[in-house]
Amino acid sequence: MNKALLIVDLQNDFCSGGKLPVPKGDKVIEPLNNYIQIFQAKGLPIFASRDWHPEETKHFKDSGGDWPKHCIQHTKGAEFHPSLSLSESTVILSAGMDPESEGYSAFEGKSQNGKRFQEVLEEQNIQKLYIGGLATEFCVKHTVLEALKRGFKVQLLIDAISGIDSEAAKKAREEMITQGAEKMTLDALSPIRNLPAIKTGKFQKSR
Repeated sequence: MNKALLIVDLQNDFCSGGKLPVPKGDKVIEPLNNYIQIFQAKGLPIFASRDWHPEETKHFKDSGGDWPKHCIQHTKGAEFHPSLSLSESTVILSAGMDPESEGYSAFEGKSQNGKRFQEVLEEQNIQKLYIGGLATEFCVKHTVLEALKRGFKVQLLIDAISGIDSEAAKKAREEMITQGAEKMTLDALSPIRNLPAIKTGKFQKSR
């Protein structure tokens, strides 16, 4: 019971039609839903990080940053993709709230009750994270490397990540694996993949 699933930034602005879409980003939704089903069936914790930016932040181009405005708090673009099957038991981690921080890592995020991600993991005695989401060379990479640095074991869900630039994403995958992340796919979890579907409750995406 020391394992948990972490879904990184599967938000509308990073998917098709969003303000900063990741090419083929929508294709990670189906495998992530399968991972969610597996972890729910096993009673294991599930976390979902989200960019939760203020209107003004150094992260955005108009304040000297690298990115167009995206995932602004309480907007449609900041909501999780509607096809992502999160339940009410999912712990939401909001990152990027500090206007002076880039907020790439989920470890900069806080839960709904204001606790840092590290604190939540320690309270639940979680030692291994299964990580997928968007985008490979940015928030996924920073989260994975930070997890490894903090002593957590990481399973990188290579069938449930996607990057903005194919070459940069490839280098990011290699870096994460070199630093100690292990590759994981749904096929590797085949003994419990064929469990019946789990019904999930309605999830309030912007709370």
